[in-house]
Amino acid sequence: GLAGSPRPAVPHGVARARLPVAAVAEETVAEDTWAGAETWSKAFAEPEAIFEINRIKEILPHRYPFLLVDKVIEFEAGKRCVGVKKVTSNEEFFNGHFPQRPIMPGVLQVEAMAQVGGLVALQEPITDGKGDFFFAGVNNVKWRRPVVPGDTLVMEMELTAFKAKFGLVKMKGVAYVDGQKVVEGDFQFAMVK
Repeated sequence: GLAGSPRPAVPHGVARARLPVAAVAEETVAEDTWAGAETWSKAFAEPEAIFEINRIKEILPHRYPFLLVDKVIEFEAGKRCVGVKKVTSNEEFFNGHFPQRPIMPGVLQVEAMAQVGGLVALQEPITDGKGDFFFAGVNNVKWRRPVVPGDTLVMEMELTAFKAKFGLVKMKGVAYVDGQKVVEGDFQFAMVK
């Protein structure tokens, strides 16, 4: 129906996911129950990538099936980054975790967040991009809900400390699906040349 008006009942045999009211085209009349691909596509509109996958591969050493960042949509050099992981049913880990109820393993959510952190730490002004970036610790990790096929994991990592003399980086991270927090934690990394 029209934005702000009640939506008509879906006729027998027609199934529809919930569409945000703001995404329904104003031309839609109350009798029309079909949103159509164009309306859904507008509702799913993706932010433009600041770093697309090829740029991410230039920075991170990870590759399939362990590269867990598809694009970067916000970046502040030396400070913070927002990266996106599209979770699909084709992910290798879903073959065993769990076949009847696929859930993205929590440790891989943390790994994906660490890779977003790597996009900050493996570039100027933190480093020259040479060397490796390893976990030194993860603390205060809390999972809030499962991440499943079809979810878009939006992760933010922010630098909280950098000790150049020791090659230590500390970051705070949080990730969301559909605006709901799914995981958060404190990360420590060691830079090794």
